[in-house]
Amino acid sequence: MASLIPILPFMFLLFTTFYHFGEARTIAVGGSSDAWKVPESPNTLNHWAGTVRFHVGDTLLFKYDSKVDSVLQVTKENYESCKTEKHLKEYKDGDTKVHLNVSGPYFFISGANGNCGKGEKVSIVVQSTHHKPGPVSTPPTPSPKPSTTPTTPAVPKNPAAPAPAPNTAVGLVAGNGIFWASVLAAIIGLVFV
Repeated sequence: MASLIPILPFMFLLFTTFYHFGEARTIAVGGSSDAWKVPESPNTLNHWAGTVRFHVGDTLLFKYDSKVDSVLQVTKENYESCKTEKHLKEYKDGDTKVHLNVSGPYFFISGANGNCGKGEKVSIVVQSTHHKPGPVSTPPTPSPKPSTTPTTPAVPKNPAAPAPAPNTAVGLVAGNGIFWASVLAAIIGLVFV
């Protein structure tokens, strides 16, 4: 037991490091606290979003002047056309935190008139914390031309299975880090004992 005492601080550091790898993060949109504004280039915010991996449990932080701007969460169609009238959610506080509780795409545009068309919009894709992306599906083969004699409709032999429900258990994210830290600590303990 005395031989473990010198490596306990090292094991503690490893444990806390791996624990924090699994925690949810707060991510400032655009990479800085003042990025929710009309950018110099229309693709700036989406270019930034393409460099970040968003996970279920993360929080987006929008910082902006609430007197002149807002954040609208919209559908893909309204994102592409910059329509502000039919939004899913509206945020006006200037310090908006959006919790990413479900995997999939999210679309945000500016609520200020004309700003979306100038590039003040961002789309992100939130990845599931425990599911790897599935294989790319191949397009279905075209069905043969219908015959002139009536037939009964065929029942598919392998109907597509429904997609699993998204996992919103944020606590499991940290649990993953604890598991790997424990495994690493056990290996180190075996090597040094």
